Amino acid sequence: MGIFDLFKKKEQSSEKQENKILLAMPMYNNGETFDIEKVVEYLKSNWNSVVTDINDKFMTVDGEMFALMEIPAQIPWSDIQGTAQYAYNWKTAEKDLENHDSHTIVTLLSINKSQVERFSILTKVLTSILATSNAIGVYQGSQSLLIPREQYLDSAEALKKGKTPVNLWVYIGLRKTDMGNNAYSYGLTAFDKLEMEFVNCKLEFEEMYDFLSNICAYVINSNVTFKSGETLGYTEEQKIKITQTKGLFVEGESLKLEM
Repeated sequence: MGIFDLFKKKEQSSEKQENKILLAMPMYNNGETFDIEKVVEYLKSNWNSVVTDINDKFMTVDGEMFALMEIPAQIPWSDIQGTAQYAYNWKTAEKDLENHDSHTIVTLLSINKSQVERFSILTKVLTSILATSNAIGVYQGSQSLLIPREQYLDSAEALKKGKTPVNLWVYIGLRKTDMGNNAYSYGLTAFDKLEMEFVNCKLEFEEMYDFLSNICAYVINSNVTFKSGETLGYTEEQKIKITQTKGLFVEGESLKLEM
């Protein structure tokens, strides 16, 4: 069965399942790519993963099926450039990536585990590719993320400590306007949660980033669904009002956090 047969089979599944497919793209220079044998060995030795059904294009990792497609071409620059402009974590992204000439499409196809477990397994596969190749970094368009190689490897270590590498799963956007500072999440919808936004806030960006990151980690780990009219806070005295309205920096409805 080829990769296009699998995608055709996926198209016949429910819309909900289609929306659960996870994609990420390690990028390379000089036409390089990954070595499946090295990736599998790294998964086993560093993550204690169970890897089966291995061939050049597919493998099953801890019960989830992956497709690995080598593309000897650049990711369309129109896809990357918009994300690179706001990748404050990778200030030289546009320069570093303008000449990349190959990438791998890593697709998590099956849905056998919880979304948190699936994202964790995806992260393990990506770290195994990055650690055993000369990949420059990873592009995750669905989460608006561009992450350089070393940062990805460093952040993924959180999984070994039982923590959530939020910055690998959710983009925290930071915008300044005449009215104040703004922050928003982009990626919580993958966990069936509404995105969250601070609008015209007096907090500094670093404080807003830390706060929103911690809330995202709590929502993901504890499977919490906040509702409009509720409050949250680090202490009993702290009351941050939650209001559900049309998103300002994200599509659809979002939860506004008022401080």
